Amino acid sequence: MVQTRSRITYAEYAKLPEEQRCEVIDGELLMSPAPTPYHQQVLLRLYRLLDHFVRKGGLGEVLVAPCDVVLTDCDIIQPDVFFLSTARIRRIGKKFISGPPDLVMELFTETSAYRDLVRKKKLYAKHGIPEYWLVDLEAKSIEVLAHSAGAYETEAIGKGAGVVPSRLLRGFSVRLRDVF
Repeated sequence: MVQTRSRITYAEYAKLPEEQRCEVIDGELLMSPAPTPYHQQVLLRLYRLLDHFVRKGGLGEVLVAPCDVVLTDCDIIQPDVFFLSTARIRRIGKKFISGPPDLVMELFTETSAYRDLVRKKKLYAKHGIPEYWLVDLEAKSIEVLAHSAGAYETEAIGKGAGVVPSRLLRGFSVRLRDVF
């Protein structure tokens, strides 16, 4: 007889070794290998652009993975890059962020596409994260999604030498050639 595992909670997750790169979606523990150097290069370029804009305007805080964001006791994620407005800064705790950020960027390839394009998109919509950026490392494109009526709608898609603007952060945009 096969024994099924109950859903994992934050208390169990918190006992995992720090070296493990994990997330929990709907109680399911999802492990990931370390990101590739290219993933990290693009992540850091996006972080620098967003962080510069946010700091210059005194708009809040920008963080990067690995950093736990606890949405519920059974939904613990580590977005690649995320922004918390000054109104949500108090969510930053000693061990994790408590509640959804304002903006999330996820970098993905074919191997991680299902998690980011389906599972996380659904989870982020459920928690009302206002803006979600999908960064396709293979296609070198960025899709900006805005939350509306419980779901996401495409606000902008950038490819090649394109530019994608943020609806949430007026005046912030990214030229794709600056990140890819």
